[in-house]
Amino acid sequence: MASNATYGRDGGSGSGSGCEALGRKHDVFQALADPNRRKLLQVLAEGERPLNALSGQFTVSRTAVSKHLRVLAEAGLVMERKAGRETRYRLNAEPLREVKEWIAFYERFWDNKLAALERYLDTEGEP
Repeated sequence: MASNATYGRDGGSGSGSGCEALGRKHDVFQALADPNRRKLLQVLAEGERPLNALSGQFTVSRTAVSKHLRVLAEAGLVMERKAGRETRYRLNAEPLREVKEWIAFYERFWDNKLAALERYLDTEGEP
């Protein structure tokens, strides 16, 4: 579906959690903390969807899905646009870079622990 519509999200002042400078009301990590919001992101990774299509994939109410979408939008993870009378949502993965960078920092500790375990297991098998 080609469209010249622009995507927007509700800006506003942050809560002092570092999101303010980025124009976000919610922290990306807080937004990802809820399993329903993570599932919403997975569905939106497949493409743009209206609220009706999204809410049909959850056991929670349409209102609850709408609230989850609002949190994701305020964290910059979801963009919305009006298409006639409906609002359509799509993933904006750019804020996930912050999560990726955070995980990458700690990955070196996991790699070191796995390497140490491998060395231990290798010496354990020797006579």
